[in-house]
Order: sequence, then C-alpha cells, then structure tokens
Amino acid sequence: IFLLLGVCPVSVVHADITDGNSEHLKREHSLIKPYQGVGSSSAQWDFGGSTLVTSQYVRLTADERSKQGSIWNTVPCFLKDWEMHVQFKVHGSGKKNLHGDGIAIWYTKDRLQPGPVFGNRDHFVGLGIFVDTFRNDIHGMDRSFPYISAMINNGSLAYDHGKDGRMSELGGCSAEIRNRDHETYLAIRYSKGRLTVRNAHGCYTMTVFRLPIGYYFGSSAATGDLADNHDIISMKLYQLMVDHPPEEDSVDWTKIEPSVSLLKSPKDNIDDPTGNFRSTPLTGWKVFLLLLCALLGIVVCAVVGAVVFQKRQERNKRFY
Repeated sequence: IFLLLGVCPVSVVHADITDGNSEHLKREHSLIKPYQGVGSSSAQWDFGGSTLVTSQYVRLTADERSKQGSIWNTVPCFLKDWEMHVQFKVHGSGKKNLHGDGIAIWYTKDRLQPGPVFGNRDHFVGLGIFVDTFRNDIHGMDRSFPYISAMINNGSLAYDHGKDGRMSELGGCSAEIRNRDHETYLAIRYSKGRLTVRNAHGCYTMTVFRLPIGYYFGSSAATGDLADNHDIISMKLYQLMVDHPPEEDSVDWTKIEPSVSLLKSPKDNIDDPTGNFRSTPLTGWKVFLLLLCALLGIVVCAVVGAVVFQKRQERNKRFY
C-alpha cells in the first residue's frame, strides 16, 4: 500500500532534533549558502524552470502566477539511514486563502522532471513531503491550510489535487508557515524502516516503511492562478550511524520498491503531536449515521416498551 503521511505544525527546530552532528553532515547531498557553482556542469545541485539562485536563498517560484521551479541534487544517495534538515520560507502579497500552490521536498528515482505535483512529475517513484498552501477540496473543511503531508509512491499512484491528496493520505496537519517572521525548519528522518517527520513540537513516526537507496534529493514548487514566493534556504543531509541485522546484508537496496504497510485505512488516521495516530474528527456523514442509529435505537426501545407494557396490562386485568 502506498500512502500519505502527515506532519505537525512547523516552527523553529532545535539542534537536538537529530542525533547526527557536523561530523556526519554529507556535503555532497547538502545545499548551503552561498550556493557556489549551483547549476554549473560540475555542480552537485542543478535547477530548472523558474528557479532563481541568489546568495541568500534559492527562489523556486516568484510571487507570480503559473510558475514552476525545482532544484535537485545531482549525486544519488546510497545511505540507508539519513536525516534531511530543510530550511525554507513561503511568503507573498496574497491575502488569506488567496495564495498557492505549495512546495515539496523529494527523495525520488528521477529528478528534474517538471509536472503537476508541486512542480514535479506525477506517478513519481519515491518519497514526497508536501507543503500545500491552497485548499482545492471545498468539502474538506475539517482541516485548515497550509497543510503538510507526505506520500510514498511506486509510480502507480496519481496525486489527486482536487482532493488535496486526501484519498491516499495516512495523516497530516495544518501548519502556520506562511508570511512568518522566521524561516520554517523541518527534519525528515529515515532509519531502520522508520520514517519520522519532526519539528520543535514533535510530529509523527511510522514503521514498516521501505525506501531504496540510490535516489535523488530535491525540492520543487508551483503557482497557479494564485501565487507565492517559495524559497529554499538550505537542505542539509546527515548520515545516521545505525546498526542493521546481518540478514539485511543480502538485500539489494537499489532494487526494492518504495512501500508502506498499514493495518488501517489511510483515511482513518490523522497525526497526533505525541507521535501516535488517533481517529479523525467526525465528519457530517458520520454524525448523520450516528444520529440515525440513535433514533432507530430509541424507536426499537419504545416499541419493545409498549409491547411489554401492554402485556402487563392484559395480565393485570385477569386478576380482577
């Protein structure tokens, strides 16, 4: 099953969000100011679309309509355990609910392939973390936007923008990340079959999760009829020093498919700041069904009570 994972509201992240340190920083997979040589033939990062590289930020889209931009690491990552720290900023002149579309962080098989999923191709293979800033599903009023989530795909799934990716979603949550005075920090960790997306307030963890090695890190963003500036400040990858069981030595991690196995339907889960999942809030149709069941229960009880009362009355008459 290939599912969406959700994350919690994002704020400033502390240094102890990972057990990695500067010794484990993988510079060949990290994008750091002043971005020297980005886009050159020998660079470790390449960009496309509307992306503008400055000495202070990488602007994937300006606050203009119908733009797409991306930046991608040119070096495939062969680490089995890693944590990516992303510092970014979403801002613009649009009023409340009049901005879009969003930004994504990727770990995928292919790179620099523009498309409809926040500036990247649909039916991607790998992991996508989405910061969706515009509500498309007018019926999805049990959540507010911007909304952050993640998706695992083996290439068989399409991202449904009309439903904001909801049909394949494991969880997600709102995040006040737009037009903030500070940048947004996010840490994405994959280690020993466990995906964790965290910030200073905690997030979610999911097990039974498989990602291959040899994929590429990147980021993309898109605007539509509404727009925003989508800026990447930095992307820093840390290698996590983790022991694996001996039986994993025989696994060819370049050939496995991205996958997630769950016992519950993704639509029955949302994130919990404690790192667990809880049931979703009752939607309109669930409330209707509960009220209908309650009403039927009352009717049944009334009918049974009436029958019992009538029989008692008849029995009492026989004693007179």
